Amino acid sequence: MKKTLLIYIVLSLILYSCSSPVAEQGKTVFRYNEAANISTLDPAFARDQTIIWAVNQLYNGLVQLNDRMETMPCIAGRWEISNSGLDYVFHLRNDVYFHNSSAFLDGKGRKVVAGDFVYSFNRIMDPKIASPGAWLFNNVRKQGPQGAFEAPDDSTFIIHLEQPFPPFLRLLSMQYCSVLPHEAVGYFGSEFRRNPVGTGPFMFKMWKEGVKLVFVKNQAYFEFENNLRLPFLDAVAITFVPDKQSAFLEFIKGKIDLMSGIDPTYKDELLTREGKLQPKFASKIDLITQPYLNTEYLGFMVGTSQGVKLTVPSREIRQAVNYAFDRKKMIRYLRNNIGIPGCQGITPKGLPSFDSTHLFYDYNPEKARQLLKIAGYPDGRGLPVITLTSTSDYLDICKYIQHQVSAIGIDLKIEVSPPAAVKEMKAEAKLPFFRASWIADYPDAENYLSMFYSRNFCPKGPNYTHFSNPDFDLLYEKSMATVNDSLRYSYYREMEEIMMAEAPVVILYYDQVLRFVQKNVQGLGSNPMNLLTLKRVRKTM
Repeated sequence: MKKTLLIYIVLSLILYSCSSPVAEQGKTVFRYNEAANISTLDPAFARDQTIIWAVNQLYNGLVQLNDRMETMPCIAGRWEISNSGLDYVFHLRNDVYFHNSSAFLDGKGRKVVAGDFVYSFNRIMDPKIASPGAWLFNNVRKQGPQGAFEAPDDSTFIIHLEQPFPPFLRLLSMQYCSVLPHEAVGYFGSEFRRNPVGTGPFMFKMWKEGVKLVFVKNQAYFEFENNLRLPFLDAVAITFVPDKQSAFLEFIKGKIDLMSGIDPTYKDELLTREGKLQPKFASKIDLITQPYLNTEYLGFMVGTSQGVKLTVPSREIRQAVNYAFDRKKMIRYLRNNIGIPGCQGITPKGLPSFDSTHLFYDYNPEKARQLLKIAGYPDGRGLPVITLTSTSDYLDICKYIQHQVSAIGIDLKIEVSPPAAVKEMKAEAKLPFFRASWIADYPDAENYLSMFYSRNFCPKGPNYTHFSNPDFDLLYEKSMATVNDSLRYSYYREMEEIMMAEAPVVILYYDQVLRFVQKNVQGLGSNPMNLLTLKRVRKTM
């Protein structure tokens, strides 16, 4: 209790003593808390949600996604894609300016030109920068007089690919692809991470690292809605209080405007068993929820990996695990019905190719027993212990699965390791059975299916299970050469059939976006990528 009270006092001091001048003037300030710190405001390193949310307010790219995950114009007012699928021609707006900054000679932000995108994209590809987003441009043309990126004039920007990649346009909506002024990057050098200069609806104001970050309204922002210039808010304030219970208390008091997701410590306080907002909060806050492009799963190492013994070499045993536990009960009692039972495949609900009518694995313990018998282990007799590696955050779900599979004779041992260790061992193919999740980088099922393409074996790619199937690979390659969406989605479904029959993964559930918002906030919206966009938000005093 003393520790919690001390944290609460510190949080109050942060929220009030560090308040920005814009807040003191009675202007509309949108406040949210990040339990994890933000390490940079350079979009070249926007690899996790905390950074992505912040830089999304400061920068723009060629295109953007709306809440329906449709690709919309941004700095590029329009574009054409060649019939070959290799050349993308973007026509830029002429009214987009960088934020004012001391990096410019007169301190005033200049107009964005096509050459800025050539610079920004080449910077992402530069090995010296070591951007985690460099993979976006793996498929661009490496040879030729113009190279990958071309700016024939100030308003035309062209990208050349080596081979067709239908999801490429959506990749360009990622925050890695934000446009930067070379003057600011050169002027601030390594300190550009905390001196961002973009084109976005908000501009950088102040940052006391680990305490508070403030953005203010860009009065010259180029986007309008109903003839009104965006954004509507005067400022955004982000605090960094690691104690989620303390942040929750401040949210309930109305001192924080948004709380994303839910922590087990206050899950039952806010939500009913059915996943609805508790009645006592209905008049104070709103709950916004929808499918999230995040698939939670268990992964088996099914291919060869140096130094790793395959503890589950049999397909039938992997299928038995898939049938042996009740996902619906797991979601209801462990997650208050937040999420969708993972009975379909790796592709989550929210993507066009998701097929809700096809159940690959549902709860069927009798079927699981039959599969164990076929594998040569009737009722689990003689089956070696299977070790599942997970982080402590998912220990309750792992124990639930452990209990359920024991009923059919599978002896499951749970090994808990720190998140960093699990991530490293998974990336190096050192875990025979592990818990993992895949959050979409871009809204296309290819992002999920590429995890099972044989040329993507980790550590070079995201194939952490080392799954390999020639029919799957052929369909993957055919889908990437197909510009027709309907045909491509049919290939996706065939690929999923092949992969799920071999069962390199056990799908647990498809996650949901959860946003708890104060009643005086309007226009926040939500989307399957859980991207925070504040330019259309209004807040009444």
